[in-house]
Amino acid sequence: MALFHHGSVRPTGVRRLSAVIAAGAMAIAAVLVAPRPAVADTPWLSVSGDGYVSISIPAASIEASVGQVSEVMVEGNFGPSSAWAEYGLTRRGDIWWGALGPLKPGLYSYQVTGDTTKGLKDPTNSATVASKPLWSTFLVPGDSARLLADAPQGQGGKVETLTYQVKTQERSALVWTPPGYRAKGGKPYPVLYLQSGPDRSATDWLDLGRAKQILDNLAAQGAMEPMVVVITDGRGPDDDKDLKDLRKAVAGAYRVHRDREHQAIAGVSEGGSQALRAALTGPGQFAYVGSFSGLLADGVDRAHAKAVNRSLQQLRLYTGNVTDPAYNATVRLTKALERAGVRYEFDGVNPDAGGNWNAWQENLIDFVPRLFRTVRDHGPSAGHGRLKGEFKPPAPGTTPTPFVSEGGFVTFETTTDFTDAKHVTVWANDAPGGSWLRIPMSREGDRWRATVGPLDPWFYYYQWIVDRVSVKDASNPTKVTSEPTWSTFFIPGERSRLLSDVPAGQGGKVESLTYRSTVANQDRTALVWTPPGYDAGRAQPYPVLYLQHGSGQSYTDWAEMGRAKQILDHEFLDGKLVPMVVVMGNGNVSDFTKELLDNIVPAARARYNVSSDPSQQALAGLSMGGVQTLGVLKAYPGKFAYIGAFSSWFGDGAGVDVAAINNGTKMLRLYVGDQTDFVQPFFMSSLTTMKDLGIRYEFDGVTPGPHGWDVWQKNLIDLAPRLFKR
Repeated sequence: MALFHHGSVRPTGVRRLSAVIAAGAMAIAAVLVAPRPAVADTPWLSVSGDGYVSISIPAASIEASVGQVSEVMVEGNFGPSSAWAEYGLTRRGDIWWGALGPLKPGLYSYQVTGDTTKGLKDPTNSATVASKPLWSTFLVPGDSARLLADAPQGQGGKVETLTYQVKTQERSALVWTPPGYRAKGGKPYPVLYLQSGPDRSATDWLDLGRAKQILDNLAAQGAMEPMVVVITDGRGPDDDKDLKDLRKAVAGAYRVHRDREHQAIAGVSEGGSQALRAALTGPGQFAYVGSFSGLLADGVDRAHAKAVNRSLQQLRLYTGNVTDPAYNATVRLTKALERAGVRYEFDGVNPDAGGNWNAWQENLIDFVPRLFRTVRDHGPSAGHGRLKGEFKPPAPGTTPTPFVSEGGFVTFETTTDFTDAKHVTVWANDAPGGSWLRIPMSREGDRWRATVGPLDPWFYYYQWIVDRVSVKDASNPTKVTSEPTWSTFFIPGERSRLLSDVPAGQGGKVESLTYRSTVANQDRTALVWTPPGYDAGRAQPYPVLYLQHGSGQSYTDWAEMGRAKQILDHEFLDGKLVPMVVVMGNGNVSDFTKELLDNIVPAARARYNVSSDPSQQALAGLSMGGVQTLGVLKAYPGKFAYIGAFSSWFGDGAGVDVAAINNGTKMLRLYVGDQTDFVQPFFMSSLTTMKDLGIRYEFDGVTPGPHGWDVWQKNLIDLAPRLFKR
């Protein structure tokens, strides 16, 4: 079985991942395909209670809808800051498969796309988005998303459509009335006008903003004043006139207050700008105003400041992080308001979301309980930060790329070689756990750009996908020998300390070792790490770890991608590591056991002062290299006293000498990624096999992450300090 990175398609052998990965799909260019009845009731997408998404789509279903495809992906708001991203699936027989997560609690939207342009809706998911016929949604439950869940049956408010006339044009709005609302009798209700903006649909507030669920739950908790909420897209030739006509229609159809003190308005994006203009240029209409990622940056007349302050009980601004197009506009607007003397509140910068519905749901949850009542807290939401000035990435053409900004925001930029491209994405290990997503880039002049984040401190690798072709970032001098189109970058921080370079002169050395391979009938190379202070003439030979790569990789990968040198340097300097030599050989051969024992090991002993005592020898590997490692253990038990296998499996127990393995092995430690590691089922089966055979092993639980370097780096960090101490 070929071992490969999840999210790719790789035939048997060592074909490079980058050669077979295709670019993501562009939702706005997708062909609209009416969903056909599902072949079976089995959901294409299922969500576990802990936020892992499992995807299994019959190839026949896709072909029946859009024809033959060579690539399938799921597009959705899975990216950092809930950005729209593309997740490639793997063809396994008759199924397109994938797993992603853990996703944070919240609402997610997605569509399925084949070959970049052939979009289709998931027919097994009844959830719809009226404005996006191909989209479906799902909710990842959790405490932070409890207000997004449906209220208990019979406890929520009602949503109905209000039709009204604007001149000769018939318009409509959605109206939420609270539980217990009566059209006649009793006191009138205050009213909130909620704008989606002309670039979105009013129904988006229900389908994507979860406005009904939020309002229902807040009302059930007694966390808001009973009110009527009117939702509109704000589309019209005259914002002010259209709004007046809408207010007149609402007053005629619902039992609502008509005075300013009981009127509120808020909106998202351009809808937020409309709300701001209504408050700042026509004071006296609304007492409460909320701008959720509004794009208005000025337009504040100092002459109107006193009137605005008199008429407004609250003007509250919201923005996402620097990936929100409204971030810089909010910086400029706050300065303009301060210059004009207009009072306002600022909810702070949402660190985890950009300008999207995930942020606006939070904004609505914060804003509504503040309306038509006295509140004491006028500060930012918990965890939100202050504005730090406008976000300004380097000028186009600045090198090297990418540009890493404060807080883990990374700006990617192409060269001018792709001016005629139709769709460009940056493919990187920036999904939860280190899985791989493709973030669409935007054309800016004669280049393509995207700012992604916040990314946690760690080691990252990426490539461009330009119209489904893998391309290296030519402005990044880093390289990955086995994957020529990949580049890398590093985000410093305590979390990534062990992956960082140690100060110059304090680390060990990495040298090339050339040896003759009698298996491949050629000269080959290994990389060898020797510890600081390595003494070739030491009386006691050094313990030695032989560390193997996976399929499609080579001897350079543990150094270039696994950060083996940095990990070993740090753990040695931290006093956690027994001084040892680490040999990283080339495992791409037909008979690895023979290659290791007849070629790699003798060459290492001939050049380095390493031990031949089995108790001072260790063997470890990832994926294919882990399978090779376990193969050596079964064939030559006791040859290596320390064994480590990352994301691999043991196989059957035929002919295994259990007593020899247990007696000759001081430590057999096994590792695997989470549900997103496609090897996990084979691995778990291996544990059962080994337990039934009576083989002693150690397994400390899954390592969060997929079948990739984010997991294997953590495995080496755990394994290396355990060696040669028993």
